[in-house]
Amino acid sequence: QVQLAESGGGLVQAGGSLRLSCAASGGTFSRIVMGWFRQAPGKEREFVAALSWSGKSTYYSDSVQGRFTISRDNAKNTVYLQMNSLKPEDTAVYYCAHRYSFTSATLMEPLHYDGWGQGTQVTVSS
Repeated sequence: QVQLAESGGGLVQAGGSLRLSCAASGGTFSRIVMGWFRQAPGKEREFVAALSWSGKSTYYSDSVQGRFTISRDNAKNTVYLQMNSLKPEDTAVYYCAHRYSFTSATLMEPLHYDGWGQGTQVTVSS
């Protein structure tokens, strides 16, 4: 059973940067696909980015493409989300999640992920 724990959230001004981390335990990290989602108050959970087992294949939502970078360190069982040029509309609770398939057709669907972290708050002030 894979367990996930996010960290790195906080308050930042618009235009600033943050790096989120998600530490995994309890499974074979190098065999799982990792994703990041976010959820703002009153809104549905939204896909942000996903990364294949090897880290060679990535997938981003249009809203973060070019600003956010997902990466992983399999030796540390950790996935990262580097967020640059942050905007107030990026404010949300950010969650990491895992699954075992990198099928692009379902990467953006929360229901197709097998486990989730507890979330970390990111607040971007204008």
